[in-house]
Amino acid sequence: METRRLRLLVELARLGSMREVAEAMELTTSTVSQQLAILARDTGATLVEPDGRRVRLTPAGRRLAAHGVTILAAVEAARLDLDPAASPAGDLRVAGFATAIRRTLLPAQARLARDHPGVRLLIHEHEPFEAFALLDSDDVDLALTYDYNLAPVAFPDRYETRPLWTVPWGLAVPAGTALADAWGRDWIVNSRNTADEEVARTLAALNGFTPRIVHRCDSLDLVQDLIVAGLGVGLLPAAESVVPGVEVLPLRAPVVELRAYAVSRRGRTAWPPLALVIGLLRS
Repeated sequence: METRRLRLLVELARLGSMREVAEAMELTTSTVSQQLAILARDTGATLVEPDGRRVRLTPAGRRLAAHGVTILAAVEAARLDLDPAASPAGDLRVAGFATAIRRTLLPAQARLARDHPGVRLLIHEHEPFEAFALLDSDDVDLALTYDYNLAPVAFPDRYETRPLWTVPWGLAVPAGTALADAWGRDWIVNSRNTADEEVARTLAALNGFTPRIVHRCDSLDLVQDLIVAGLGVGLLPAAESVVPGVEVLPLRAPVVELRAYAVSRRGRTAWPPLALVIGLLRS
């Protein structure tokens, strides 16, 4: 069983079509089909079946694809482990959300510059779903992502995920607004991620309201400006300072916590620069 054919099956399980696999792997569709047919012959199992004009994995195909994730990760780890004593060096591509970049990545960069000048960070600011897509396309090596305890993310097996830190969030309102009066106001949520909207709907429902989602913006600073202008309420980190005219009310029943993670593709963390940076982020 050749790993390159197994990779095609794993990619078909992820992408869902021969055409997309061909584009991702820079092959022709017929080549992908031929290689999967050889894999099926080697394993003695039917791996794909017609589904209209497309194909889908059979139960056997899904089982083999699941094994393939583990097998390919082990092969990658073995390749990277051939020189475990190598000094970390190279460009490490990181996609992360702004708070994690400021809070975690930039302090790590300062230590890299001092102690490991051969490792260079290439930083891209992205929301989690964008960072996951970049991981899958191999355009970044590390993703800094988040979820909320009230809107948890289920990480696929193809990722290795390490928790970094947790911070409480509260409900940001115009100064002097009581919590009981805040639920019925217009709400401000993230324009590039739906997680805080899920949290807002959960919180409001627990307090007998359906939130009116009116404004969407990406910047937490802009959220505060909208609140000062009387345009609504929104979620903000509980411990951070806010501008005059904004008050962050604590949430206790239930609490709201943002949880940050370092995420990489399975089997990649034996690469010295990636292992080094993940260690710095968690220290």
